[in-house]
Amino acid sequence: MTDTALASLYGYPADRTWVTANFVSSVDGAVSVDGRSAGLGSPADKQIFLLGRSLADVVMVGAGTVLIEGYRPSKQLPIAVVTARGTLTPDLPLFSDPSLRPIVITTASAKLPPSLPADVIIAGDTEVDLPTAVSELAARGLHKINLEGGPRLFGSMIAAGLVDAINLTMSPLLAVGDSTRIAYGSVVPPVDLTLSSVLRADDVLLLRYQRQNSS
Repeated sequence: MTDTALASLYGYPADRTWVTANFVSSVDGAVSVDGRSAGLGSPADKQIFLLGRSLADVVMVGAGTVLIEGYRPSKQLPIAVVTARGTLTPDLPLFSDPSLRPIVITTASAKLPPSLPADVIIAGDTEVDLPTAVSELAARGLHKINLEGGPRLFGSMIAAGLVDAINLTMSPLLAVGDSTRIAYGSVVPPVDLTLSSVLRADDVLLLRYQRQNSS
């Protein structure tokens, strides 16, 4: 497919706030190999990952994923990090460029370092109130939200009814190991999805699902 056709297929609606989750998984459900998602990646997955960022207004990601994956500043769009306890320090790669300040979504009880070069959103007292977090991003004009993980944040976003679509790459691997699934957390009623598109790149499947009541 052409870049224009892919952008049309994976685009966001123009008239509302929309959260699209992006994940890669092995055939047997692993979300990482040796602790990182890079072991499941492929050129096709990387293309969709970069496309997702190019179409979004903001990346939303949990602090654990930032630490594990070594997130760095993005000139393309702001990165909003979710952390209930404030487990971020100024020496992390994400804060290496003062001109590209991330957003940190946290709680009133969090112990963020005073010197942290970030724009801080307080959403909740001891736990991050995710509907408030999404509303605060939207109030800043950041309506197209690209959710990049990790599994616990994804699970919490599902439980809060905030995930509208998911781009899921199925990597042709059996990873076994002790990796988690792409979403976990509290038990919630299953969410019905509609399969929006299927693309194939060699043995890699690129799936796009949409929540049935999202439009």
